[in-house]
Amino acid sequence: MTDSPLITATTAFVKEQLRNAEGGHDWFHIERVYHNAMRIASGEKADMTVVQLGALLHDIADSKFHGGDETIGPDIARQFLESRNVEKAVTNHVINIIRHISFKNSFGTQKFRSAELDIVQDADRLDAIGAIGIARAFNYGGFKNRELYNPEIPPVEHVSGKTYKNNTAPTINHFYEKLLRLKENMNTGTGRKMAEERHRFMEGFLRQFYAEWKGEC
Repeated sequence: MTDSPLITATTAFVKEQLRNAEGGHDWFHIERVYHNAMRIASGEKADMTVVQLGALLHDIADSKFHGGDETIGPDIARQFLESRNVEKAVTNHVINIIRHISFKNSFGTQKFRSAELDIVQDADRLDAIGAIGIARAFNYGGFKNRELYNPEIPPVEHVSGKTYKNNTAPTINHFYEKLLRLKENMNTGTGRKMAEERHRFMEGFLRQFYAEWKGEC
């Protein structure tokens, strides 16, 4: 991540900002998303600076950890980018990526779209599935003191932005309400290919989980 002084400075800034972050949304999450984004972008026509900055700053202040306030992340990112004299068009593009990247914000008609958002969004979604996605889901569930699984609490069949944001269900439900839906919602061809194996891994995990839960394994 040393392509330019700007990327080097952004990396250092993000590491410091997320020094005490929850394990699923820390610097290592950012690093994984960055590498995913670089791999996806290699096959797409996109502004690489915007992709890099979007990947590095997309979770600079996740609203889940700030009382649901979705303005903090964009504000922090804007202040940083302006302090580095990043041109206004690039800054605004990165801010729009931060505002529109989340799964919750993808419900209904998305107000902003770009090739760069598609790439960073796919990169972020890839980190929410597969082995890493499973680990992150249970890490966050433990952070929020949620049940692993409760057969009496079924997943929400029709998740909306509001129900997803306010959901406090067991972690296993999260697979059906978000994680298993991500493969079909990838934006790029590379993202879809990368999602296939991770999706299959989650399906296998769930089969094993239920078998062990019932004492059949």
